[in-house]
Amino acid sequence: MNSIRITVTNPLGLHARPAAKVVDCSARYASDIRIQHKDQAVDAKSIMSVLMLAAPCGAELEITATGTDEAAALDALRTLFENGFGELE
Repeated sequence: MNSIRITVTNPLGLHARPAAKVVDCSARYASDIRIQHKDQAVDAKSIMSVLMLAAPCGAELEITATGTDEAAALDALRTLFENGFGELE
């Protein structure tokens, strides 16, 4: 099991479009991937669960992956978050 801490940097937070990108990215990996915001941890492969986090800009998240491709999954998600889901200018 590996985990990373990441900050939501896009201005609108983790709204529908970025949540869909997180789910699409996570679905490419066999590992179990969970995202935690405050005291709520959800399955990163479930759009409804990711949306329920309601993580605003500046939110600190912990993403945990467990499985054979956990390092690759976390690297891909880190890149996605660091690029602001393509919404940063």
